[in-house]
Amino acid sequence: MAGQKTAVVVGGSANIGLATAKELAARGELVYVTSRDKGRADAAAKEVGHGAKGLALDISQPTTIAASLAEVGHVDHLVLAAIERDANSVKNYDVTRAVRLVTIKLVGYTETIHALIPRLGPDSSIVLFGGQARARPYPGSTTVTSINGAVTTMVGTFATELAPIRVNAIHPGIVGDTTFWADKNNAATVARTPTGRLATMVDCVGAVLFLLDNRGVNGVNLEVDGGWTLL
Repeated sequence: MAGQKTAVVVGGSANIGLATAKELAARGELVYVTSRDKGRADAAAKEVGHGAKGLALDISQPTTIAASLAEVGHVDHLVLAAIERDANSVKNYDVTRAVRLVTIKLVGYTETIHALIPRLGPDSSIVLFGGQARARPYPGSTTVTSINGAVTTMVGTFATELAPIRVNAIHPGIVGDTTFWADKNNAATVARTPTGRLATMVDCVGAVLFLLDNRGVNGVNLEVDGGWTLL
C-alpha cells in the first residue's frame, strides 16, 4: 500500500509486544512480528491480522540477527519488547543465565538496531523495553536490575548517535494482566501504588504509541507503573 508505514515488533508474539503489534496493525501499519520460533511468529502474525508477517529472530544469538531481518524493508517504527525473566543473585550466581539476559537486552537490542540502520529514515522512531526493577531491586533481581538500568543509559546513547531518529524507552512496573502476573497476589503492590491499581497492557501500549508518534519526545525513559516507585 502506497504510503503505508512499517513496524517491527521484536518479541511481539505474546503479552505487551503482541498487544502493541495489534494496535500498530489496526491503525494501518505493515507489522513484522518476531519470535525465536517461526511457528509462534506466524501464529502471532495471524492473530494480529491486517497482513502482518512473522519472522524467526533470536536476539540471544546476535550474529544471526542481520540475516533474520534480511526481508524487512524500510522501517518507520521499531519496538524492542523482547524480555526474559531471571532470578539471579550475587550469592547464588548462575553465569549462563546472566550472560543470556545481558546478551538479549544489551547486545541483542543494539545489534537489531545496527542491522536496521540502513532501513531507518530521519522520521523513524525506536522504543526499547526496560523495567522498574531498575529502580526497585528485589532479592534475585541482580541481573534484571542491572540490565534495565543499562537500558536507561542506552536510550541517551542511541538518541545521540542516531539523530534525528528518535529513541525512547518504557519501564513498566508490575503489569497486572500479563500472563506472568495475572494469577499472582499483587495486593501489596496495589496498596503501595498511588493510582490504586496496577498498570495494564493497554497502559503500556498507549505509552509505546505515544513515544513512537510524538516527534517532540526523544531520549526519554517513561515509567508506566501508576507511581509505584514513589512510595
